[in-house]
Amino acid sequence: MSDPVIRRALLSVSDKTGLEELARRLHGRGVELISTGGTANALRKAGLPVTDVSEHTGFPEMMDGRLKTLHPRVHGGLLAIRGRPDHERAAAQHGIAPIDLLVVNLYPFEATVAGGAGPEECVENIDIGGPAMIRAAAKNHASVAVLVDPDDYSRLLEAMEGRGGATDLELRRSLAAKAYARTAAYDAAISGWFARELGETAPSWRAFGGRLAQQLRYGENPHQWAAFYRASDERPGVATALQHQGKELSYNNLNDTDAAFELVAELDPAEAAAVAIIKHANPCGVARAATLKDAYLAALRCDPVSAFGGIIALNRTIDAEAAEEITRIFTEVVIAPDITPEAKALFAAKKNLRLLTAGGLPDPRAPGVTFRSLAGGFLVQSRDAASVDDMELQVVTRRQPTARELADLEFAFRVAKHVKSNTIVYVKDGATVGIGAGQMSRVDSARIAAWKAEEAARTAGVAESLAKGSVVASDAFFPFADGLIAAAEGGATAVIQPGGSMRDDEVIRAADERGLAMVFTGVRHFRH
Repeated sequence: MSDPVIRRALLSVSDKTGLEELARRLHGRGVELISTGGTANALRKAGLPVTDVSEHTGFPEMMDGRLKTLHPRVHGGLLAIRGRPDHERAAAQHGIAPIDLLVVNLYPFEATVAGGAGPEECVENIDIGGPAMIRAAAKNHASVAVLVDPDDYSRLLEAMEGRGGATDLELRRSLAAKAYARTAAYDAAISGWFARELGETAPSWRAFGGRLAQQLRYGENPHQWAAFYRASDERPGVATALQHQGKELSYNNLNDTDAAFELVAELDPAEAAAVAIIKHANPCGVARAATLKDAYLAALRCDPVSAFGGIIALNRTIDAEAAEEITRIFTEVVIAPDITPEAKALFAAKKNLRLLTAGGLPDPRAPGVTFRSLAGGFLVQSRDAASVDDMELQVVTRRQPTARELADLEFAFRVAKHVKSNTIVYVKDGATVGIGAGQMSRVDSARIAAWKAEEAARTAGVAESLAKGSVVASDAFFPFADGLIAAAEGGATAVIQPGGSMRDDEVIRAADERGLAMVFTGVRHFRH
């Protein structure tokens, strides 16, 4: 069978981008244009002849436009197999003309939800006829071309140009695959919205969808392929950020930048400037201060060796003072809500540095889900939106923490939430001074964090460990007293942890014997 020539097209789009040019060039090739509602009006306004769908079907649009394309003369025109006698006889008998090209993009359901619309408006923006036509055209891609993305209009027109108005099977297969992916993502957004509206945390079927934002050079390692997709969630971050300079972000860059920005968002910019430095998805330094410059220098002091080639996230608009300090060492990525022109000019001298502004900070308390693949399936859970601000802190030792210790304890627990488990975080004066991450034993994390604090002190030319007089946070309870004892030996004077161990009494007793203050949060922050 030869490649089919496009003689009749049905166009029905909510996004009118590129519509006039496409329709004008189709008309120039003698293609009959059929359209609906607003699309037909736009084509007429452009001076193009167009047949209304209601005229084509002999059936009026009704029910506020809910019923217009669900008709045998539409779906038969899309689904009829060309060259098959029984299909052609049925089409002729019932006056069904073939439709060779379908151009549809769907009602903006995702944008309606993201805009905060109420349930009734969201439901009205669930497209029915569009997905039905798309699936029909894609199924019959042996004869029909389907366009769901204005970015593909030029591909179709170029193919027609070289083939006398026909399209090739390879293109139609590619467009069909994209069409099914689009309706799948669309339905995923709708089903996810319904689940949220109904409060269903574990619906019988779960789907996720997204649109390709970037095909990446490789994944975590060069032998792995990777791609970055944007979801309909408008949470500020790497998915919404504007990249001002630097080469493309890699898989690891994106993962680490997301981790950095989510962490720094825990630190309210109205209270203090804050900076987080991330390496391999773990913080190697976090601090808050009166200025971004001071916060950066305090964060850098925690682990200046690991900070080299790291990711830096800031919770305020980057100013020139902070930019000048940041550019003193090699940094892969810098992300912040915004940047001043002076700071942007300073970064411009570092051509390899990727600079991103996200336009805001993500809300750390906002609901949402995370998912992770397993062999044969995937795990879904709610985002860890717990905040220490909302926890009922319980002092369980004889000694109460001082006001300074309590402020540092709360800060340390915010940071611990974003460190791989098992987690130990030492903090002093609003800055991390030692971090132990991802160890199989919590006591090992405590010892590593203390060792890092000693190393940082040597680098800074300080006589005693930076952890001397610090506080310590643990993301989960101490199963034995040894982890707490290691923290005390490292220099900590106060501890914050979830509590809930069978040996809590033993751990509390060890804290009392060493004069430590200890606070239970009742909330665990595992991060695997």
